[in-house]
Amino acid sequence: MSRKLSVSLSLALLFLAFDLRAQEVNIEFDETTDFTQFKTFAIREGHITSRAPALNSPLTKKRLQAEIEKALTSRGLSATEGAADLDVSWEFGSARKLDTQAYPTGWHGRGTRVVQVQKSEGTLVVDLLATSTKQLVWRGIAADSERNPQKLADKLDNLAKKSIGKYPPKNKKK
Repeated sequence: MSRKLSVSLSLALLFLAFDLRAQEVNIEFDETTDFTQFKTFAIREGHITSRAPALNSPLTKKRLQAEIEKALTSRGLSATEGAADLDVSWEFGSARKLDTQAYPTGWHGRGTRVVQVQKSEGTLVVDLLATSTKQLVWRGIAADSERNPQKLADKLDNLAKKSIGKYPPKNKKK
């Protein structure tokens, strides 16, 4: 009986760990670019692609754009309306996803129980293009697996901060 309880508790902790993975951030950048040359930026375009009303609103777009601007400013860049060293574009999308999870059950874990869990998954992509070359020099991709669209909307500022927190990138030594 205690072994069954131990296995159940272990499985519950495992599933909880998967739900707590929260936000994942990745960046891509042009390793030949000298990022110290960039001093100014201008946000040129931003899009939200979501069916959830909590996410797809002009207020959410305005808030997210302000967070991106604030995060870039905190990294030493200056915002401008006119000519800039970097053009910023961003896109936030969310989609409902059906996740299938299987775990052992039954006598000594010989059976399998399959559970389908509905999730909302949000991804923020921020692109920085060098205006002198019109080339993409940096991309930040932040994803969150929050189930509730309203709670995901509340995390957008953190997605922007974490993504842009990795700018400027540290070039690899050759």
